[in-house]
Amino acid sequence: MVFNKAALLSALSLAGAVQAAPAASGGLPCDLYASGNTPCVAAHSTTRSLYSAYNGPLYSVVRSSDSHTTNIGVLSTGGVANAATQDSFCAGTTCKIKVIYDQSGRGNHLSLAPPGGAAGANVLADAAAAPITVSGHKAYGVYIAPGMGYRNDKTNGVATGNQAEGMYAVLDGTHYNDQCCFDYGNAETSDTDTGNTHMEAIYFGSNTYWGSGAGSGPWVMADLENGLFSGYNPKQNTGDPSISSRFVTAIVKGDSSNLWALKSGNSQSGGLTTAYSGQRPAGYYPMNKEGSIILGIGGDNSHSAQGTFYEGVMTSGYPSDATENAVQANIVAARYQA
Repeated sequence: MVFNKAALLSALSLAGAVQAAPAASGGLPCDLYASGNTPCVAAHSTTRSLYSAYNGPLYSVVRSSDSHTTNIGVLSTGGVANAATQDSFCAGTTCKIKVIYDQSGRGNHLSLAPPGGAAGANVLADAAAAPITVSGHKAYGVYIAPGMGYRNDKTNGVATGNQAEGMYAVLDGTHYNDQCCFDYGNAETSDTDTGNTHMEAIYFGSNTYWGSGAGSGPWVMADLENGLFSGYNPKQNTGDPSISSRFVTAIVKGDSSNLWALKSGNSQSGGLTTAYSGQRPAGYYPMNKEGSIILGIGGDNSHSAQGTFYEGVMTSGYPSDATENAVQANIVAARYQA
């Protein structure tokens, strides 16, 4: 056999190129964001994997009868939650969700939020309060009642200052109130209100103190600190629709230029509606993001709101509309059912 060094090097180079190339289409949400050059820096879900290759734990629960904990993983690599593990571990007693693991590998896990400037101690969510099915398999969401919240103030890779980022969340469109503030996204590391521009988070609910959308709500809005915004006008954007679907996809993204966007959609069917895309509200550019991650609370630990979270991510960079459309199609394909 003749050893052809040139041919071998060419083959190895081609193999390396194929391996390094991102998938052009398909995959789970964080695969799609990576393909769009806006990779996930945080990926949280109690219902399913958000990467095709993920096979680690989704969340942990703590048992009230003896304070023991266990991790809840997936049925298969890239698959949905193994809810039977929770049901078996918690049989005859109750469990709380202790940690929601970050699937990105950056360690941006969410655990019990500490007291903050607006409110004192929080409590953990009931692990069995939000049962649903995903792809025909039982799963549980994170049911946030007033006084509950999760946070990570020491994150890795989350946007700070005026850096660009995107985020989405799948939420229960029927579980909300008009209090402050059921959020998921970027907040202060001090757990206090440090001023306008120090937050960039998804808000869901019917609060009208700062602003609103069309109808009576609830709405997807952006919490930018000291304001819930549905568009440029701080009072109302009639292009931001009231939500009527059982499951809602909520999107907020902000560029390093004076640009941000707000979108929503039915997580069970159809595409996304762009409620706003344009310059930031007056006084909110440049941004001074701090890089904490919150769930179910405001940046200063305002914890009077309620809602249910199923999955969500935060990205590095400003995702394209095409990437977000692909993510929405994947969410619909996951077949969330009440």
